[in-house]
Amino acid sequence: MRKFTISLGQMTPRIGQSETNFEQLRKWAAEAAQRGSDLVLFPELWSTGGDLANWERHAAPLGGGLFSKLADLASELGLAIGGSILERHDGRAYNTFALFGARGEQLAVYRKLHLFALMQEDKWLAAGDTPTLLEASWGRTGLAICYDLRFGELFRHYALAGAEIVLLPAMWPAARSAHWDILLRARAIENQMFIAAVNVAGRIGDETFSGGSAVIDPLGKALVTADERPALLTTDIDMDEVSTTRENMPVLTDLRPQAYPL
Repeated sequence: MRKFTISLGQMTPRIGQSETNFEQLRKWAAEAAQRGSDLVLFPELWSTGGDLANWERHAAPLGGGLFSKLADLASELGLAIGGSILERHDGRAYNTFALFGARGEQLAVYRKLHLFALMQEDKWLAAGDTPTLLEASWGRTGLAICYDLRFGELFRHYALAGAEIVLLPAMWPAARSAHWDILLRARAIENQMFIAAVNVAGRIGDETFSGGSAVIDPLGKALVTADERPALLTTDIDMDEVSTTRENMPVLTDLRPQAYPL
């Protein structure tokens, strides 16, 4: 068995208060390490709760600001840490999911591909232009952020490239919480992979977020799930379940893309 332990930090970030939010992250990352986690994930834009209009005040280049603090914390605690924060790059702001390893090394960076116009992301942010797949110690891993969940093509791309798990931080509103639950299971089932998704919870500005962070297995079963309150979730994942599921029902082998090209 190829098992590893993952924690999800379902926070209620305070708008624009990066130091306060980082202290919450530090506390839960330390607790995740005590629980024996190999990886702890935090939500989309956990450091600012959004606050996109003030991105120039918050955004930092890779290797600086909060990116550096996350790397140092990962090294200090001896576990991988990931989540999305605002990145400054070439004079623009990106919603960037950075993942750091247990020695503080940068494992991967993913800039959100699909910007959510209903929350004015396209007004303030630049879109990324490429998926990110990495060979992590726990297995082949794809990265995505929130709204990406609605684009099945991205997850199928990851599955066909051999991904066994996709990690997804989010700020998913309570008004569409039913879609969140359904899409998490659908992406796991149709691609026969694990989905580890961490949402924010509670009221942030004028919007309410419903939590519902979860780890879904390749058959669509929730290994762990949260309600609408802040929580640190922890569960074990057996990555061998991916190959077993794909062997028992070879959906990916039976694809006929020539009959339905995009």
